[in-house]
Amino acid sequence: MNAPIHHPPALAPALEGVTPVMAQFLAAKAAQPDAIVFFRMGDFYELFFEDAEVAAGLLGITLTKRGKHQGGDIPMAGVPVHALDGYLARLIRAGKRVAICDQIETPAEAKKRGSKSIVARDIVRVVTPGTLTEDTLLDARGANRLAAVAVRKGRAAVAVVELSAGAVDSVACDLADLAATLGAFRPSEVLVTDKAFSDPELKAALDGSGGIVQALASAVAEPVAARSRVERLYGVASLDGFGAFEEAEVSALGLIAAYLETTQAGRVPALAPPRRSGDVGFLAIDPATRQSLEIDRSQRGEREGSLLACIDRTLTSGGARALAERIARPLRDPARINEGLDAVEWLLERRDLRRDLRDGLRASADVARAVSRLALGRGGPRDLAAIRIGLSLAEGIGGLFVRSPDPLTGPPARIVACLDGLTLSPEVAGLMVELAEGLVEEPPHLARDGGFVRPGFRPELDEALGLRDDSRRVVADLEARAVRESGVPFKVRHNAVLGYFLETTAKHAEPLFRAGPDNPFIHRQTLAAQVRFTTVELSELDAKISQAGHRALAMEGETFEGWRRTVQRLAQPLQAVADALADLDATAALAEWAQEVGGVRPIVDDSRAFEVQAARHPVVEAAVKKAGDPFTPNDCRLDGAPLPGSGCPRLSIVTGPNMAGKSTFLRQNALMVVLAQAGSFVPARSMRLGVVDRLFSRVGAGDDLARGRSTFMMEMVETAAILTQATDRSFVVLDEIGRGTATYDGLAIAWACAEALHETNRSRTLFATHYHELARLEERLDHVCNLSMKAREWNGDLVFLHEAAPGAADRSYGVQVAKLAGVPASVVARAKAVLDRLEAEKAAHDRLDDLPLFAMMEPAPPPMRSAMDEAVAALDPDALSPREALEALYRLKALRG
Repeated sequence: MNAPIHHPPALAPALEGVTPVMAQFLAAKAAQPDAIVFFRMGDFYELFFEDAEVAAGLLGITLTKRGKHQGGDIPMAGVPVHALDGYLARLIRAGKRVAICDQIETPAEAKKRGSKSIVARDIVRVVTPGTLTEDTLLDARGANRLAAVAVRKGRAAVAVVELSAGAVDSVACDLADLAATLGAFRPSEVLVTDKAFSDPELKAALDGSGGIVQALASAVAEPVAARSRVERLYGVASLDGFGAFEEAEVSALGLIAAYLETTQAGRVPALAPPRRSGDVGFLAIDPATRQSLEIDRSQRGEREGSLLACIDRTLTSGGARALAERIARPLRDPARINEGLDAVEWLLERRDLRRDLRDGLRASADVARAVSRLALGRGGPRDLAAIRIGLSLAEGIGGLFVRSPDPLTGPPARIVACLDGLTLSPEVAGLMVELAEGLVEEPPHLARDGGFVRPGFRPELDEALGLRDDSRRVVADLEARAVRESGVPFKVRHNAVLGYFLETTAKHAEPLFRAGPDNPFIHRQTLAAQVRFTTVELSELDAKISQAGHRALAMEGETFEGWRRTVQRLAQPLQAVADALADLDATAALAEWAQEVGGVRPIVDDSRAFEVQAARHPVVEAAVKKAGDPFTPNDCRLDGAPLPGSGCPRLSIVTGPNMAGKSTFLRQNALMVVLAQAGSFVPARSMRLGVVDRLFSRVGAGDDLARGRSTFMMEMVETAAILTQATDRSFVVLDEIGRGTATYDGLAIAWACAEALHETNRSRTLFATHYHELARLEERLDHVCNLSMKAREWNGDLVFLHEAAPGAADRSYGVQVAKLAGVPASVVARAKAVLDRLEAEKAAHDRLDDLPLFAMMEPAPPPMRSAMDEAVAALDPDALSPREALEALYRLKALRG
């Protein structure tokens, strides 16, 4: 976690001998002491003092010096304005905050205040990991979230804003569920109070979030001040219209509002009302389980190789983010889950409609992020084009669906809700028409470049642009007329000092000097070989031409600002259109994937059942199919019913050799839960699921060296979390509990954990182990069964069948697996000899140190030769007569017995 952010009162810097510009920088730095200040000077952002030194090291830019301060050189570095985004991205990835101190007036405006006035500058934005909005700094297919955590009266709350899309969430939860709640959002930055920052009980949850943690003053989160700040952010007199928030939720939202006030420098973002989801709304998945199951990131931290990457068939960036949210936060309410499944099934059955819908979505743009940038004053003409495309697409997609009054044939409720979101209000439709008429097809990125208003939209703009663009023709006509009227070979030239002028040689200029007062040519400048003149008409034309470009840009700027304000005013209905497009894309993508893999709709209800037939691990199946190999499906049946006689176990002991597929079997059943409760079809022949409240997976572990925890300690920490939080509605997969310690310790821990999960937690559990002694639990406990991953020996080699069958494994086949792994033959032979001795002497009750495990390993003895081998070796086939050969064959047959 980062150190707390403190904002002490700005101290008046020592200004004696400081230039006015440097005084501006020092004031900006005092306002944001924890940020690297990018100070705008013309076409560059300059950095000074320690900021320059830090940035030079991180960005690889030249560190130089500029002037003196308090007797020492001022370190300086700079980056071009046009390359700002690239440098910002690198600093943000390095965990830095950047304050943008920009010019807030032009040099011409500054001169109006006095000839010695300097351009006014101020901080217009503080860039942090959680407040990015630029496409160049964001992952188009992933959300970038700022989260805040608050704790009040024993309850925790997480508030989350995705500033780039305007979405806001508020979740109240128990302290025990804070890590799972925070981990579901994968924030880039997390805000807490300085008091919570130092709370060791919250440290694990904050560290597990994956985001940079920033601490703010505790006073910011006080409920009264926080409520007032949130009301000011939304421009409302009361939050009651958004729902009945708990105190902790108000505090968390207040942290968000305070941070946005600081970082956005007073600009109000376009935010949707907070979506409240209590602690019963979503399947709780803690960070360790997310990592173990590789739900949205592989264990290497990459998207590739995760469940999300495997199933993602979305065509738009908004749809990709919507699908990611479904997978990251599966639902817990069967009714809402089945609404999502209804929508997927409806589109799956209508292939032609789905194809047309997806064809239309291919042309979509990221409306949500375009609206957010424009509302914050950071957008450009291309963002307007994105909105135009999105609105046009909304109209077209709405026409693909024929609404039917019959609920049996018409679209399901979730599709209908999306179509309602795509219905444009008169104001939104008017904006679409205006953008279609006034915005060019391919506008530039920046409004200041101009050239984005379509000809004919504003006649006065066309006139200014015509004068600017036709200036060469107008000037050429004037030049020809001047030559014709004077008889002097004039050439029209231009420079920054004189503007446009007529130039000729000194010899040809003599008649003009002798002309009388009626001479229209006015002398401007004499050089060694040329003389320069102007005329009243040329001076007026010069003024018009020079002003035409500025007037054209000003008029285009006015037009853009008018459109921007309209977008800001219509932000919520525009975001509703974006949400509807994203939801349709995500739903159609799930239908597309279900068709590809032959998925089936799960039956999701309020029971305790878990019944799946012929299930396949979606990620592993995709990998083995790519390699041209088949995937072996497996059944699994568990019942969390607390009463005996339910017909199937609620805890299965899974045994079998390494590499036989135990971990894949465990993970695939956990992923079935994630997919089903996310409203997705599942890769199986059939599935019935009673909703799960918490999902736990402890499959594999590693050291946490930063906190001094060994592999075994991490295993025990994660196991403790399961035993204290799992309920009779939870689903638990455990692999090799106790393997990180002594044999009997590990067996005892595994035995006790299995009993606790069966008797106390009563969770549906898959418990994989190499402790075959645990198979006895099937006889001792009412709802335990044994499953084993089958393997066979064939000609001395081990063949894995990857089948989960009833019963316990008879052997672990560890020595055979070692052989497959390439362990030297002498070591394998020695291991087999020790194993044979242990099994023969039932050495499980003996002291292991009595065995000569560390004796010098002897080479494997040569194989013994049988009588058959000796007889065959003695034969010389070339020296045998036919009768002798026949007799030899009889002898060999007799030896074989």
